[in-house]
Amino acid sequence: MPVIDHDNDLQSWGRVERLKRTIIQSEALRGSNVQVLPFGNGRSYGDSCHSDNGVLLNTRTNAQIHSFDPQSGVLNADAGVLLVDVLRHVIPHGFFLEVTPGTSYITLGGAIANDVHGKNHHVKGTFGHCVQSFTLIRSDIDSAVMCSREENSELFAATIGGMGLTGLITHVTMKLMKVASPDIEQKSIRFNNLDQYFDICDEIDNQHEYSVAWIDQLTSGANFGRGVLMAGDHAHAGKGENSLPKSAPKPAKLSVPFTPPINLINKLSLTAFNAAYFHKAKAGTHHSIVPWQGYFYPLDAIKGWNKLYGPKGLFQHQSVYPLSGGRETTILLLECAKRHNHASFLTVLKRFGAMKSSGIFSFPREGFTLTLDFANQGERTLKFLRELDEITMAAGGAVNPYKDQRMAPDVFEASFPAWRDLEKHRDPKFMSNFWQRTAMQLNTSVSK
Repeated sequence: MPVIDHDNDLQSWGRVERLKRTIIQSEALRGSNVQVLPFGNGRSYGDSCHSDNGVLLNTRTNAQIHSFDPQSGVLNADAGVLLVDVLRHVIPHGFFLEVTPGTSYITLGGAIANDVHGKNHHVKGTFGHCVQSFTLIRSDIDSAVMCSREENSELFAATIGGMGLTGLITHVTMKLMKVASPDIEQKSIRFNNLDQYFDICDEIDNQHEYSVAWIDQLTSGANFGRGVLMAGDHAHAGKGENSLPKSAPKPAKLSVPFTPPINLINKLSLTAFNAAYFHKAKAGTHHSIVPWQGYFYPLDAIKGWNKLYGPKGLFQHQSVYPLSGGRETTILLLECAKRHNHASFLTVLKRFGAMKSSGIFSFPREGFTLTLDFANQGERTLKFLRELDEITMAAGGAVNPYKDQRMAPDVFEASFPAWRDLEKHRDPKFMSNFWQRTAMQLNTSVSK
C-alpha cells in the first residue's frame, strides 16, 4: 500500500491538534484494511477532516479539469481540483462560481462534502445546488457509483454535506454562472450598532445578490455591535478591473512563514484593528467597484494567516438560529464573548435564505448565522464555547459541524436530529474524528 508520511502538512485550519498523520494515494482505497477518510486541502477548521485511528486519502495528486463548455457553463473535473483553479479556467470565458465560501483554496470534493455556502445563500443556496453529478468510490461496492438527482439519488443527497463519510468523490460535473464581470459593484453601509444592522438587513438582502456584515465584537454601550454591511452584485461589463477575458487569480501578497511563539490575535491588537477597519469605511452608504478576490476571498491574500494565532491554534464557532428572535440571540452571543474576555478576529453576520439544501445533512437553514474566531486558551475557551452552544440551542439553532473541533454529542444531536440518515449511508470503512466523538458516542449510549 503506497504511503506518504507527513508531519505538519495534514493539519486542519484551526491547528489545535497538530499530530503526525498518514496519507495514502486514493487508488489504494480498495487495498486498505484500515479506517480511511478523504483529505482535500486542509481548510476545514476542526476535526471533520481527520481520521486519527486510520489513514487519510490523498485527493489532490494529478487532479485536473477535464472539460468546460462555455455555452452551457458545465465543468467536468476531478474532485481534488481547487476552486481557485476552476476560477482561473472559467473567468476568461465570462463565468463564475454560483456559490463560493470565503476561501478559494478548497477542493471541489471538499466543497461538496461540506456543502459550503457563501454571501448569496439567500439567493442561490448552498454549493450542492450547482452540482449535477459526481462519481463515488465505496469500499463495499466493486465499481464506481454515478450519483445525481436522478441516479442513486439518496446517496447523492447523503454525500452533499456528508463530510466525506459516504465514500471517495473522484469526479464532479457542475454548473457555473455567466457574469458580465467577476468584480463586484459594492454598496458599503457603515452602521453604528447592531440595531441599525437589523433595521436594514432584510431590505438590503432583497436588493442584492451578495450580502455580509463585519461586526466589531469588542465594542460596548451605544456602539455595541457596530460594523459594516457589504452588499453587492457582479459589475456590468467593462466596470471591473478584472472584466477583461485575460483576467486570472492573483497569488497571495503576504505570507506568515512560521508560527510565532505567542498568539498575535489578541484583544489589544484586535481593538486597534477593529477601530481602524470601522473608520476606514466611509460613514453612511458608499458605492464602489471591488475586485472579486478582495470581496470574496480577502484572507487568501495572506498565506498561512491562521499561524498568527500561535502554537495553540484557534477555534471557530459558527451558529445559525431562527429569524424570529435573531436580534436578541446575536446580542446574547456577542455579550457572552465579551463576558468571557475572548476577542474574535473574524466576526461575520449574515442571513441564510429559505432555499432547501440538496443534501440531507447540510448546516445552512433559514435564519441568521454568526461566525466567530477565537484563539485557543485551553479549558477556559472550551467552557466559553460550550456556553455559546447553549445559547444557540436555547434559540432553536444549530452549530456548524464542518468548522467544529469540540462539540459535545448532545449539541450535535440537537443541531442535527436526523443524523442517523447520514449514518445509514456512511461507508463502513470511512470515519472521522468528528463523527467518532459525536455520532458514534450517541450510538454507543443508545446501545447501552
